[in-house]
Amino acid sequence: MKLEGSCHCKAVRFSVESAQPVPFMRCYCSICRKTAGTGGYAINLGADRRTLQVQGGEHVAVYRAILEDGRRSSAERNFCRECGSALWLYDPGWPELVHPHASAIDTELPPPPQRTHMMLGSRANWVEPDLWPGDKCFDAYPDESLAEWHERMHMSSPPSS
Repeated sequence: MKLEGSCHCKAVRFSVESAQPVPFMRCYCSICRKTAGTGGYAINLGADRRTLQVQGGEHVAVYRAILEDGRRSSAERNFCRECGSALWLYDPGWPELVHPHASAIDTELPPPPQRTHMMLGSRANWVEPDLWPGDKCFDAYPDESLAEWHERMHMSSPPSS
């Protein structure tokens, strides 16, 4: 599925192909919550980095989070330097992937039939997860990837033509 996205001020626009376009996985870790979380969590999608096309790239800045042990994360959190909108995450450890933030996507996304709540062990005390019947919950990382969830739910999207 072709995803089109933008920042709030429209200085940055992007498109990317995604076989995992369903916004089902909520991450409650402090990094996601503080850099992109609107309800105490962030939602990342999976996409093919080779297809990422960016207009207004001169307005994109990168933040590499400081980890608990003081090291910098290898993950690059891309955001608009003009309005601060979180756009996508890229980690060179998985060079074929890019993870757009669902909040930056302008394309209509399919609603999830169930959700996964990850990193609940580090959620803020004021965050009350909105749990649906069938939702999966994890204190740390989930037991399946974005791609595995989409396959299990029969919701993988073929590339656009």
